[in-house]
Amino acid sequence: MAETAEAETQQVDGRRAARAERRAARLAKQIGAFAKAHGGAEGQVAYLGQMGARIVLVGEDGDWGDLVAPSYEIAESAARKSGITLHEAFDGEFAAKVRTGPYEWSRMAGIQVGGPSNAA
Repeated sequence: MAETAEAETQQVDGRRAARAERRAARLAKQIGAFAKAHGGAEGQVAYLGQMGARIVLVGEDGDWGDLVAPSYEIAESAARKSGITLHEAFDGEFAAKVRTGPYEWSRMAGIQVGGPSNAA
């Protein structure tokens, strides 16, 4: 009986590992597509708690985007598979590469002054 429970546990663990591997491969493909479209890319992984992890991508052209992975480990695996450079933090030269446009500036200004309801 104990052997059956152990075998079932191994099957479940194997399925989870395979699912995580497939998810990392899909994310790596998306990261690769972003990098290709933007002349290369760099990234940073941020822990989001139970939600997982956010992969912030910055293209060589300054465009940026992000993806959410179900776990920090899957996010790191995807970034490694994609071949991008990962940064420890979103600061310094890496953050300076981000190009922001009018949308981002108006959005940030709206947040600072209480949102769109305060706009005249």
